[in-house]
Amino acid sequence: MGEFRPVPDALGYLAGTWQVERSVRDLTSGAEGKFSGTTVFSPLDGGGLLHHESGTFVWQGVPRPAERTLRFLPGEGRGTVDVRFADGRPFHDLDLAYGRHVADHPCSADLYRGEFTVRDEDHWRTVWRVRGPAKDLVLITDYAREG
Repeated sequence: MGEFRPVPDALGYLAGTWQVERSVRDLTSGAEGKFSGTTVFSPLDGGGLLHHESGTFVWQGVPRPAERTLRFLPGEGRGTVDVRFADGRPFHDLDLAYGRHVADHPCSADLYRGEFTVRDEDHWRTVWRVRGPAKDLVLITDYAREG
């Protein structure tokens, strides 16, 4: 397992409030951005968690408010997650049983490949690599449990 912390119940691990720091880099243009904010995973009626992220995104020196909402639902396997967009469309699966997971999400002609790693009880990271005719991006997000 090395540097990854196994998580047998992903929903249980994620529940609560996390401080978020994200870097965004456009590999084609060299442009860079940063997001700082909070992600709250709160219980959903019927099971699962509502993921709500809010904060400030600075792109090429221009700050603006940013937010997104996802649904983290119980997955098919024990302790796994079925991640969906707010409108219910599928996004990706998530299994942190080994402390690391890779998921793909095709979006039009682009492919989003996410790597999720759990460092310890209070820190995890996602790295999304987005490739295709419209995008060539790397997004790195670090989460630190609040409180």
